[in-house]
Amino acid sequence: MENNESKLWRFNKKYEKGDGKMSEDNKRAMTVREALSMLKGNVNPEDKRPLIPMGHGDPSPFHCFRTAPAAEDAVVAALRSATFNGYSVTHGLPSARKAVAEYISKDLPYKLSPEDVYLTVGCKQAIQAAITALSLPDSNILMPRPTFAMYDAVAAFTGLELRHYDLQPENGWEVDFKSVEALVDNNTVAIVIINPGNPCGSVYTYQHLQKVAETARKFGLLVIADEVYEHITFGSKPFVRMAVFASIVPVLTLGSLSKRWVVPGWRLGWLVTTDPNHILQKSQYVERVKAFFSINADPPTFIQAAVPQIIEKTEEEFFSKCINVLRQDAELIVEKLKEIPSITCPNEPEGSMFVMVKLNLSMLDGIQDDADFCMELAKQESMIILPGSTVGMKNWLRLTFALEPSVLEQGLERLKCFCQRNAKVE
Repeated sequence: MENNESKLWRFNKKYEKGDGKMSEDNKRAMTVREALSMLKGNVNPEDKRPLIPMGHGDPSPFHCFRTAPAAEDAVVAALRSATFNGYSVTHGLPSARKAVAEYISKDLPYKLSPEDVYLTVGCKQAIQAAITALSLPDSNILMPRPTFAMYDAVAAFTGLELRHYDLQPENGWEVDFKSVEALVDNNTVAIVIINPGNPCGSVYTYQHLQKVAETARKFGLLVIADEVYEHITFGSKPFVRMAVFASIVPVLTLGSLSKRWVVPGWRLGWLVTTDPNHILQKSQYVERVKAFFSINADPPTFIQAAVPQIIEKTEEEFFSKCINVLRQDAELIVEKLKEIPSITCPNEPEGSMFVMVKLNLSMLDGIQDDADFCMELAKQESMIILPGSTVGMKNWLRLTFALEPSVLEQGLERLKCFCQRNAKVE
């Protein structure tokens, strides 16, 4: 198409997605999936060692994280029944919505109903629904920094402005409330909380979440609680749902089967409203959420049909086993990182599957920034780690530790060798 002709078409505006290089301009808009794809493209094809995936939270390939037999049996039974091969009803099967409502209500002082639950194609679609329904002219929402890049990507497509408040690594990655208050204006409509934390591995206390709720109420903000790593905690702090404080502020809970049941490929998530004061209905927000789902795909019907049995029949032993492996992995990664002078771990992870660590570039030779570090690491060691700039923290790294412990140990040894090989010589 000639340049003059291309100017005739109004849809032909340039989309600044990036040029295949991890430049400072495109890292902010890049999703985790795009960053990982780019890094894998830099792996040396002649390196015959197995790739070590410490860049994304999918432990399902490892035998120690295989999902519960009860979950597998529930899906097989639903599929073989030949009853669930057709389209689902809007917002999800009533039986599945009821099961999710009861599952979440166990942690709350309120009883949720199936009408409070919207089933989604994984937690990502729940994020899309929550953000899209807030995308009104001139509106903005508050996101933590470091963040989960999916929010930035969705906001960019919908035109919603994102403002990033700071988390404090020196205080267990708690919310910096001063930075929150500095960002709020009359167009701020919501604040996002990710707990347990991706990418920080943090777990918030009851008192801290209560302060989040009180701050949101002060400014009239909806709280979007990303709890996809719910109950995945292995430190001293128990998991507390944000919706416990729904009498103070309306709460959207985003979650899925993906992490706790270790089945991200099943693509079953949820968006749940906890709103005992009926504030969301009065604001028409719920109507916009319903409108979103009316024009979007549903999760696979047979997976929905399996949800009640998955939740009811999964034994606690399965969850305990997964938590014990993650606890072992978390302890291992913290101890091994102490052997690498150019990397600092400010906090031992207490939940999720991640830890954020800081790079000391002054101790490395020829490494320009975190993106360059990860590209060279992929090339030299056949190992993938996510650059911190992808989640809003330049010259930090996000490490996933949800691997078979022996594989994690191999990865940390490769990371150590890489840093030694690229260390500055005094």
